[in-house]
Amino acid sequence: MRRPPTRVVLAVVLGIALLVAGVVSHYASNSPDGLTSVAVDLGFSSSEQAAAGGPLAGYEVPGLGHPRWSGGLAGVLGCLVVLAVSTLLFRLRRPVSRAGAEDE
Repeated sequence: MRRPPTRVVLAVVLGIALLVAGVVSHYASNSPDGLTSVAVDLGFSSSEQAAAGGPLAGYEVPGLGHPRWSGGLAGVLGCLVVLAVSTLLFRLRRPVSRAGAEDE
């Protein structure tokens, strides 16, 4: 049995990730996440205000009036940023092949 090409597998995985980030994330709980919960419990939730002006603060894209579109777009943008940063890090980590290294 022939294995599918790596690019096809990566494209399918990326498509699923974007679908989950853009569509399924809308149905997530409105309760505070674990980090916010711990911040409230330990009394340093006021420092959360520093990030309130961030580009995707509150898991929303500012300027979009519809919460479903805003949250979905924030999920997709977050997914793409993580993909870009991780790709960059993996490319920097890849060992550089030397010409003639096979001859040694």
